[in-house]
Amino acid sequence: MSEVATFPQTERETILSWLGAVMDPEVPVVSVMDLGIVRDVDWVAGAELGAEQHVLRVTVTPTYSACPATEVIAQSIRSTLQAHGIAQVEVRTQLSPAWTTDWMSEKGREALRAYGIAPPVLRAPNANNSQAIDISALLSPRAVVPCPQCASTKTRLLSQFGSTACKALYQCSDCLEPFDYFKPH
Repeated sequence: MSEVATFPQTERETILSWLGAVMDPEVPVVSVMDLGIVRDVDWVAGAELGAEQHVLRVTVTPTYSACPATEVIAQSIRSTLQAHGIAQVEVRTQLSPAWTTDWMSEKGREALRAYGIAPPVLRAPNANNSQAIDISALLSPRAVVPCPQCASTKTRLLSQFGSTACKALYQCSDCLEPFDYFKPH
């Protein structure tokens, strides 16, 4: 069993800022921090390393359990932190609670839009702190998804699947451009 070691808040913030430079391999304009998949970072004593040595554990929740980019992201996290002098890095996958697009930062949403991908619609919590909008309504052919190119709301669903399984393919009726919509979940 590992014993949890403490570390200064400034060091934690520095580590999180370094992780802000790790980009998603499928959408290289949004970082793993802005995507909201980094759930925690903490130091643990390395049982095989001795009490003086610690491992930095980074806990991530993939966008979905079968995401093909999960191992690439884990390797990028390890490489980035090792380049900053952290020798021992463990990337732990946590599937529960499941990732939600509500964990994306506003900076990440804007980066998606600038890249030509419509960001997911935010779901507002209701009085019971549950989700007020049914996800299926956001993926229906009648869902209003603004075009990331011209901001028109005259768009239509072409396919439930876009360039990756986490995106749907839409087309704008005004500028006629097809675009991916990052599906909310």
